[in-house]
Amino acid sequence: MNMKIGTNIQWLLDGPAWIRYNVFVNLLDKPKHSTQVRSTHAEMMTSQNIIQLLNDLQGWENVVLKRHNDASHPIHKLSFLSEIGVSSEESPVRSIITKIFNHQSNEGPIQVLSNYPTNFGGSGKDEWLWCLCDAPLTLYSLSKFGFWKNETVYTAIEHLNTLARDSGWPCAATEALGKFRGPGKKEDPCPYANLLMLKVIAESKNKELFANAHKGIESLLSLWDHSYKKRPYLFKMGTDFRKLKVPFVWYDILHVLDVLSKYNHTHNDPRFSSMLDVVIKKADPDFRFSSESIWTKWKGWEFCQKREVSRWVTYSVFRILKRIGGFLPV
Repeated sequence: MNMKIGTNIQWLLDGPAWIRYNVFVNLLDKPKHSTQVRSTHAEMMTSQNIIQLLNDLQGWENVVLKRHNDASHPIHKLSFLSEIGVSSEESPVRSIITKIFNHQSNEGPIQVLSNYPTNFGGSGKDEWLWCLCDAPLTLYSLSKFGFWKNETVYTAIEHLNTLARDSGWPCAATEALGKFRGPGKKEDPCPYANLLMLKVIAESKNKELFANAHKGIESLLSLWDHSYKKRPYLFKMGTDFRKLKVPFVWYDILHVLDVLSKYNHTHNDPRFSSMLDVVIKKADPDFRFSSESIWTKWKGWEFCQKREVSRWVTYSVFRILKRIGGFLPV
C-alpha cells in the first residue's frame, strides 16, 4: 500500500464511528461479523447525527417532495443511511420500510408524496406519485437494505427498466401525471434519471437489467464528452457539476463517478478516466479531499464545511479508486 494512502487510512480511522465502520468494511474488507466491526457499528448507531436522521425519517408520509434536489427530504436521508451501513433491523428503519411498501402504484413503481405544479402537468396538490427522479432512489435504498429479491421491489425495478430507450432513460413519470415532462426535449435522455437507474440496477444484482444499463452508461459518458455543449433537461456538466459534494443527492461529478465505478467495463473507458482525473487533481499535498460545495441542510456533519479536508469526501474518492483497482495512487 502506498505510504501516503496508508497514512490516510489511519487518518480516516481517527474519525467518527460511522466513517470508521465504512473504512473497515469497504476499504479494508474486514468481515461485518468481526468483533471490531460489530463494535464500531454499535458505536455508530449512538451518533447523534444518525439518530437525528432516523427521527427525520418518521416524516416519510407527511413530508411533501416538491424539488428532487431537496437534500433535507427523507428520500435522500434514507438513501444515505442505507449506504453507510445502517441495518433494516433498526426499529425506525423497519417502520419506514413498512410505510414505503404501502405505496406501490398500480404500474409497479413505489410512490412518494409529491406536489407537481400545474405548469409542469401536475395538479398543484399533494399526491402519491412517482417519476424517474425519485422511484429508482427509493428502490435503491430498499435494495441496499437487503430487499433486492423482494417481489415488490423486483416488479418496480422491472417496470422502470422497460422505459429505457437507445439513448438511455428519458424524463418519465406515472400515468397519473398525464403528459408531464421536465424542461427539455422529448427525445433527450434525462441525466439524473439515468444516474439513478444505473444506481439501482447495480445494487439489484439482476443480470437481466444490464442490457439497458449499458445504454445509461453510454448516455452519461457521452454527455461528459460534450460536457460544455449539451445540457439535456438543464443538467450540465459544467463548473458546479465538477465541485466535490456529499452526500450524494444530485447530479455531480463524485456521484456520477461513484455509480459508474460499480460497472467494471467503465474502468478503462477514457471518458471515465478523464472525469476521474478532474477529481484526483483536487487532492491536497497529503492526498486528502475537501467539500467544494455543501448541502446546508446537513449542518453538523463533518463534510458540511469547506474550510478543512473532509474524511467522508476523501473516503468517497478512495472507494472509487478501490473499485477500479487504483487504490495506490502516486
